[in-house]
Parts: sequence; structure tokens; C-alpha cells
Amino acid sequence: MSGYIYIVIKTQIMKVILTIIAIIFFGTVAMAQNVSGEIKVETISVGVELNIEIQEQAAKETKVARLYMFKNSRVKKALTFKTKRNKAKLA
Repeated sequence: MSGYIYIVIKTQIMKVILTIIAIIFFGTVAMAQNVSGEIKVETISVGVELNIEIQEQAAKETKVARLYMFKNSRVKKALTFKTKRNKAKLA
């Protein structure tokens, strides 16, 4: 029975050792990769010219504005027109 336990413990230790060796191996291989650096890009600089023209418009005309107490009163007044057919017919 003690021989069986010895074999089980030995295999567990071997698994741990092999796992650690594999991790170290793959880590060093990953670090040894030659990763290319940044690629240089040629830039072209172009001058920018700002042409801003300000046009001044003088308010020469004065117009009369009508103020109404209620919003859209001109529209409401136009929509409330009466015709002859709107009247009720007497029997």
C-alpha cells in the first residue's frame, strides 16, 4: 500500500515540475519574438490660408410689427370665417 501512495505522490510532483518547466519555456519563447517597431510615415505639411470676409448689412428699413395678445391670433381669425351654409336652417 505504501508503494502505491509513493507512486501517486511522485506523479503529482512530476506533473507540477513539468508544468512549471512548460510555462517558463513558453514565456521565454514569447519574449524572444522579434516584434517589429513602429513604422515611419512621411508627413506632408500644407499651409492654410484663412479668408474671412465680414459683410455688414445696415438696417435701413423700418417695418411696423403688430403685436397680438394671443399666439397665432391672425391664423385663428382667418380660420373662423363664416359662410351662408354655416347657418342653421329653420324647418
